[in-house]
Amino acid sequence: MKTEALYLPHFNLTSTFFGFNVEHQVYFHNQIFDLVWAGDGRWTFDEIYTLPLHIRKLWVMRINKMRAEESDDLQETYNKQSNTNTIPRSPTKM
Repeated sequence: MKTEALYLPHFNLTSTFFGFNVEHQVYFHNQIFDLVWAGDGRWTFDEIYTLPLHIRKLWVMRINKMRAEESDDLQETYNKQSNTNTIPRSPTKM
């Protein structure tokens, strides 16, 4: 009898269908944090945690779209301000 056979586990300790692996846990908790943070106190951690996956994804996509639009508007405003605030210079003589 081999001694290695005595030390083999009798049940499977690897991950199963249920549960998240580490990468998915980080992604999931980042989503929760982003929604709670963007909600400005409208939602609690428990509300977002128990929210169905498809609804949570919908809110994340919507908030990302809103933030992208805000960023585009800010960039457009900055570009307009930088164009109007330039100081005209007189031509230099050589």
